[in-house]
Amino acid sequence: MIMALGCVGMGKASAKGEVPRMTKEELKARLGAPDVIVLDVRAAQDWKAGEGRIAGAVREDPKAFDRWGAKYPKEKTLVLYCA
Repeated sequence: MIMALGCVGMGKASAKGEVPRMTKEELKARLGAPDVIVLDVRAAQDWKAGEGRIAGAVREDPKAFDRWGAKYPKEKTLVLYCA
């Protein structure tokens, strides 16, 4: 399952193909869980300039999803954040 946290342009899942959102409180409760992988998908310049990072998050290039998307197990919950 892929979830989004703080990504512009993503709303609540209601139509087929939309990505569900997770609140920061929900993420805090699940951080460290073995079934959750947090991915920082900010643009490179935003990531470099950003002061805050979620501990344990993996940085991935959002434009290269086709290269890294399949490397994560499908049974894990992927949380993507870009804010």
